[in-house]
Amino acid sequence: MNKYLVVNKPENWNISLENVRVISAKDYLTKPEFSRQKKARVFNLCKDYSYQSKGYYVSLLAEARGHLAIPTVKNIVDLREPKLVKIVSDEFDDLIQRSLKSIKSTEFTLSIYFGQNVAQKYKELSAMFHRHFQIPFIRVKFNYTNKWNIKSIKALSEVEIPGEHLPYMRDFAIQYFAKKRYDTPKSESYEYDLAILIQEHDPAPPSNQKALKKFAEVAEKMNFYVEFVYPKDLSRLSAFDALLIRQSTEVNNDAYAFARKAQQEDIAIVDYPDAILKCCNKVFMAEALENAGIPTPRTIIVHKDNRNKIIEKTGLPLVLKSPDSTFSFGVKKASTPEEYETLVGEMLKKSELVIAQEFTPSDYDWRIGILDDKPLFACRYYMAKGHWQIYNWDAGKKDDREGNADVMSIEEVPKKILNAALKSARLMGKGLYGIDVKEVNGKPLVIEINDNPNIDFGVEDRFYGDKIYIEILTALKNRLEKKTQ
Repeated sequence: MNKYLVVNKPENWNISLENVRVISAKDYLTKPEFSRQKKARVFNLCKDYSYQSKGYYVSLLAEARGHLAIPTVKNIVDLREPKLVKIVSDEFDDLIQRSLKSIKSTEFTLSIYFGQNVAQKYKELSAMFHRHFQIPFIRVKFNYTNKWNIKSIKALSEVEIPGEHLPYMRDFAIQYFAKKRYDTPKSESYEYDLAILIQEHDPAPPSNQKALKKFAEVAEKMNFYVEFVYPKDLSRLSAFDALLIRQSTEVNNDAYAFARKAQQEDIAIVDYPDAILKCCNKVFMAEALENAGIPTPRTIIVHKDNRNKIIEKTGLPLVLKSPDSTFSFGVKKASTPEEYETLVGEMLKKSELVIAQEFTPSDYDWRIGILDDKPLFACRYYMAKGHWQIYNWDAGKKDDREGNADVMSIEEVPKKILNAALKSARLMGKGLYGIDVKEVNGKPLVIEINDNPNIDFGVEDRFYGDKIYIEILTALKNRLEKKTQ
């Protein structure tokens, strides 16, 4: 397996690492030789892991390409989320107190390089943090009140490492890359307690009020105790056996924090944090679909070095998508070169990478609901009145914001549409997905893979009725029962 150390400036890495090639983040993100490789291990030492930075995309695209990334996107997001840092660090408490008991001051900083600290007495503590967060360079700050507490945890860039630590860091790197393996980490009358996460004033809720009521009614018949919870209730999640997310999902919102905590505490969940991370980024999706050979409209990942060559490949009009766009937010159409320049310039200020896609007009999009690799429902969503998308958030009248929908049995769906949807969902793993597919000249083109798809009363449930709710809740019950076997 090829091993790559991905850094911002390879010229600064003048150490000899056996069987590890040092490359730039820019080369890994943009050169075809890396996107085409089927097996690789990627060690991401970029100076910045912030959302939509080069460091973030190195790990994201590594996963899309089927490469093994250290750190993973999940590791990066965990480190940035204070609530999640607290959750995973609570279990360190005994080790923290034991390791720091001899320190006389009220503040202490621990720098960790490839799982080690320059002082051997912090070896166990450093290794523990590294196993949990998988970030090559970490700085942990502690303060003391009545005991030692974690004040902050952040990823370090190479330029932030003190000069006197650099020889140690290089020795630790040589030791690390010489290894063969790399560390990776109710009411009594009811059978189970179920939390359904919703958000007040959600701009695009995945379930309407009647659907939420139906979920609760069906769940209670299936012997779940049901309680609707809100973002402020994260600390209460441990009291439940299962979590159903029915609020909008994004990497930076509370739904991800709930999903991650549920996963850490072995709470059954629909849907998994991995699904949120992957489906919420169109760059990951584009690479994953291309590598799997799934047909899509002509799609190009745009960056500052190729932005002037896009129109000649996609033609005009073209569609530009922010990596984290959902429900048609952050999706724009450029009909002229001037519009393209304005839109792509604005988007590249917010993200290192943007998606450009060939414009493929159609009267409707197929939406195939997939649950744990099986078809759940089938719809055709028609474009909003006088608009090129299903949603038109700029429409003056609320009734004109979204188009109509046809609902039908799975058996009525053309086989090529259904097969494309099933193959796409498998890229994301088990879970609940809505696959959007256009049919152009008799050919299916996958537009998006959506985690946490709409389940609205009177729309997605129109053909199968209560069966939709029963299937989703049964999936949760199956997850619970699998844990007890």
